Amino acid sequence: MDIDAWIWWLIGAVGLGIPLVLTAMPEFGMFAVGAVAGAVTAALGFGIVAQVLVFVVVSVALVAVVRPIAARHRDGRPGLATGVDALKGRQAMVLERVDGNGGRIKLAGEVWSARALDSGQSFEPGAQVDVVDIDGATAVVM
Repeated sequence: MDIDAWIWWLIGAVGLGIPLVLTAMPEFGMFAVGAVAGAVTAALGFGIVAQVLVFVVVSVALVAVVRPIAARHRDGRPGLATGVDALKGRQAMVLERVDGNGGRIKLAGEVWSARALDSGQSFEPGAQVDVVDIDGATAVVM
């Protein structure tokens, strides 16, 4: 039984697709696409050297181009701040005098205990302050 080279390339592509599904490593998918390119080259009647060359060039190009783009999108995505992390950097209104020892602010519609970041600094009622940190149930403001 004589099987054409393009069929072998497609079998290889399927073989590379299996670890892609099992391991979720996208590099296997890129190699599988290279194998499909090799199958197309074989179906067009080119020799084994051209088939392997196309497989290598397509696979390496995909790994070299797609992988950094995917990593940039994965790492560059800003994280969604939730809970107290979402309150950091917001503005609040002073309700009771805030100094290094304490005070009260209205932050995100709620009344919070607060203290000044710099213990020598104080803020009077009605002043706008920036929340720098949340320390337990106390907002640290400046």
